[in-house]
Amino acid sequence: MVTVNQQRVPRKRTYLMCSPEHFAVEYAINPWMDVTAPVDAELAVKQWDRLRETLVGLGHEVHLLTPERGLPDMVYAANGAFVVDGTAYGAQFKHEQRAAEAAAHRGFYEAQGWRFIAPSETNEGEGDFAYLPEAHGGLILAGHGFRTELPAHAEAQEALGRPVVSLRLVDPRFYHLDVALASIDDANVVYYPGAFSVASQKVLAQLFPDAVIADDEDALAFGLNLVSDGLNVVLNSEANRLAGKLKAAGYHPVPVELAELKKGGGSVKCCIAELRH
Repeated sequence: MVTVNQQRVPRKRTYLMCSPEHFAVEYAINPWMDVTAPVDAELAVKQWDRLRETLVGLGHEVHLLTPERGLPDMVYAANGAFVVDGTAYGAQFKHEQRAAEAAAHRGFYEAQGWRFIAPSETNEGEGDFAYLPEAHGGLILAGHGFRTELPAHAEAQEALGRPVVSLRLVDPRFYHLDVALASIDDANVVYYPGAFSVASQKVLAQLFPDAVIADDEDALAFGLNLVSDGLNVVLNSEANRLAGKLKAAGYHPVPVELAELKKGGGSVKCCIAELRH
């Protein structure tokens, strides 16, 4: 059983982000996207800039991916690959509207000299994969049910050499793992049980007996789409209840406003890929 150390210690992270200068809701591929709701692109960039500045202010390094016209969802940089121990397992998007994003991410990783593994199976990168380096010796949690296909979990395990635990998502509002669960330190998670099948809920309860449990209000406010360095938890400013739960567990909530980017079905974590060397 993992013992919770209340003395939280932040660890410097390296992240990848992509400016939303071409962001728009031009199609609907998840329940949050409404093509009739106007998007303020200028405000989206301002909110994204504030998020980037928040990460840098906390001592983290942020690399930037060049946004491409015609790919309005590129701002959701978490979806382009999943990186563990210097190896990037590439994405293969389910929807054709986002398919071209995968090549942009691959170009970044190859230019940086990372080991890149091209996928054969449909997967949406860190949108459906989470890595906990100190949980059970180094564990990957992987979601399936809406975007990432189950065979991609086995492919990721082969590519990355870490055990992968498959979790079935059952609520279309939580179409990616990263809107239903997040790592809050190297060994523990926060999650919303209702997003998962009954069997997957049992698996999570067994693996993470000390997890922070979110309610539907937290989850629907995109509170679980967060990024943590082990102490500081950057999360959507609307998730007040979850911020309180995290504070009670010894973490430091850092709220940010991302109302425009929520219109595309994403918040803090969707905008951030972690580059694990």
